[in-house]
Amino acid sequence: MRGPWIRLIFCCLWHLCAAQIQRPQIANPRFAMNNPTLTTVALEKPFCVFDGLMSKEASYEVFLYVMAESAGTSRPSVADNSSKPLNATFQETGGGQSGPYKAAVFNVPNCASPPKLSDVADATKAPAVLTQYLIRVGDNAACLYDPNFLDVCNPPLSQDTAYRFKYLLVDRTAGVMKDQTQWSHPIKTKRPKQSSAIDTWPGRRTGGMIVITSILSVLMSILVAGFLAATLLAVTPSEEIPTETRYESRTVQQTVARVQETSELEH
Repeated sequence: MRGPWIRLIFCCLWHLCAAQIQRPQIANPRFAMNNPTLTTVALEKPFCVFDGLMSKEASYEVFLYVMAESAGTSRPSVADNSSKPLNATFQETGGGQSGPYKAAVFNVPNCASPPKLSDVADATKAPAVLTQYLIRVGDNAACLYDPNFLDVCNPPLSQDTAYRFKYLLVDRTAGVMKDQTQWSHPIKTKRPKQSSAIDTWPGRRTGGMIVITSILSVLMSILVAGFLAATLLAVTPSEEIPTETRYESRTVQQTVARVQETSELEH
């Protein structure tokens, strides 16, 4: 009688442990909208995933590995036989096409104080919250071409390509792997839209419609310019016509003077 109960308890415990297997997850859309993009994928950092495995005497960090789904290996190793993490780069693996590469290194997230979703609405707190909560794969477009770049290179991902991701807990002092997550489920970057398929508001427009709209816009501009010019002419005060200057003939003046002199002599 005890045999079936033992098997039942063991089966329940096995399912409970299997449910606790951690994989990198795509970030909450409230934290990262438009995710994934054409060349980036935002992931949740591994909060409370490795806390039970860390000792207070050691210092730890997290490595993020990336691999294209088309690489062909379902469970590739990211550490050698002595638990040393691999340092394969984006260039060496063809962007993850031939195997996993190390894309990022960051501190272990603090499980005691996870980010608050409400803080994202505060513009002063949002950048710090996003940095604390997520890691964006493919956000460094310059590291491949900078000869002086010495950090881990995290270049843009390929468009319309599925990738898998894995977190490693690494003892910073000893340089060895202490634990790891499972590979994530495939996450695919977006496919670029064809120019003919782009839907413009308020509706899709053909080339002829765009030409007609441009002509109407030019005509409307000319009409508005003419209206403004007419308005300015209407409100501008007209100049007063100068009063005509009258000149009296000198001949008339001399005749009048002589008549007056004659009348005075007769008296």
